[in-house]
Amino acid sequence: MVEGTYGSLSGKAVVVTGGASGIGEELVRRFVEHGAKVGFIDKCEQAGWSLERMLSDSLTPPVFLPLDLTNLSEIEPAVSGLIARLGGADVLVNNAANDERHILSEITPSYWHDRMAVNLDHFVFMIKSVVPAMEAAGCGVILNMGSCSWRLGLGGMTAYVTAKAAIEGLTNGLARELGQKRIRVNCVIPGFVRTPRQVERWLTPKFEEAVFNGQCLPDFIEPRDVANLVTFLASDQARMCTSGSYTVDGGWI
Repeated sequence: MVEGTYGSLSGKAVVVTGGASGIGEELVRRFVEHGAKVGFIDKCEQAGWSLERMLSDSLTPPVFLPLDLTNLSEIEPAVSGLIARLGGADVLVNNAANDERHILSEITPSYWHDRMAVNLDHFVFMIKSVVPAMEAAGCGVILNMGSCSWRLGLGGMTAYVTAKAAIEGLTNGLARELGQKRIRVNCVIPGFVRTPRQVERWLTPKFEEAVFNGQCLPDFIEPRDVANLVTFLASDQARMCTSGSYTVDGGWI
């Protein structure tokens, strides 16, 4: 049974970045379950083609587009082709990111620019690529994935938290700019989500203790919890929600 079924998502054209694994994979699966026409982007080709094959028997099989989003000049032509295949772009979920740890003394100009390219820059150019299709349709939804990390002041990831803070500013600015075109722009702010990568890389007993000491709720956040919020905000039930930052963090912030 699909959690939080939203009939308005059926037949909608949805683009998800970073959709081959983790939270992104769950988003692709959930939108497909709702009958949406999903196109997902990822630079990890093996995982992307595997997910496309896995969901090929769905009523609306997703379409995988292999693309390195740090190559900004390639985004617009590639996304234009994806929009043509989907027949539009009703929803964009800017999800792709990478939370590699680093300390201040290790940051070089090239590393800083690379982290902004991975975690921030492509959000702008993905939005720029889908807005014409949303304008033509008379409405649209843009959801930018933020993070609780900068609000909590987590150390050892200065570039990442800077990018995630900027995404909330980007969200509010574009919500105002695009609102008269009935394009809604919101930010979804997850806490620590128990994806395979997060478990493998960061979930030590010490960090687990910090998570549960910080959260109000004594349970891990799963990818499906984030997908529940994203699909609601993408649906017509959230038609008057824009310029918002919505948390799914177990009460940590």
